Amino acid sequence: MDKIVVIGGGGHAKVLISILKRLDGYDVIGYTDVRDNGPVLGIPYLGSDDVLQNLLDQGIGKAVLGIGQIKNYQIRQKIVTRAKSINFKFPPIVAPSAIINEDVSLDEGVVVMDGVVINSGTRVGAFSIINTKASVDHDCNIAEFVHIAPGVTLSGGVTVERFTLIGTGASVIQGITVGEKCIIGAGSAVMKNCLPNSLYVGSPAKKFGR
Repeated sequence: MDKIVVIGGGGHAKVLISILKRLDGYDVIGYTDVRDNGPVLGIPYLGSDDVLQNLLDQGIGKAVLGIGQIKNYQIRQKIVTRAKSINFKFPPIVAPSAIINEDVSLDEGVVVMDGVVINSGTRVGAFSIINTKASVDHDCNIAEFVHIAPGVTLSGGVTVERFTLIGTGASVIQGITVGEKCIIGAGSAVMKNCLPNSLYVGSPAKKFGR
């Protein structure tokens, strides 16, 4: 079994630990965090990210990013850059109950949670999160460091550019492009292309205050 460390010790990490324990081929040796949260689902605290080099020296070179993107994508990006600089590898992690259909590409560090469906022709960029029971239809293009929150529906041919968060239960109709660094509010219905660096809320979704 491949030994793997979870970077992060909060709620998102807890879900990932639960998934990893159900997957064949991974032995979760512990988690790192800025603080000791005690055992998480029986998985021990190893220390801050400063211990990663020692773990690598012990032959433990695989990790999963257990920090969500609700607050700040830049934190996730900084952690990944540091870990990769010392040659940690981030395999894509897919929950056993997810459905990944033919001709789907998942880049490094992608995590796919329980109940997700990703249909054919879709690409998911590095370190993106496809969260619980999200539905991603055919031929979508999701860039790196995107968070597709629980219950989101992306229709066919949707493009989501990097660093964007699509909030819980939102839906995006076919062929739409959501620009980079956008936030789509929970429950919104996106029916037109979304400009970068913008907040969209409502049904239909409208640009709001940014």
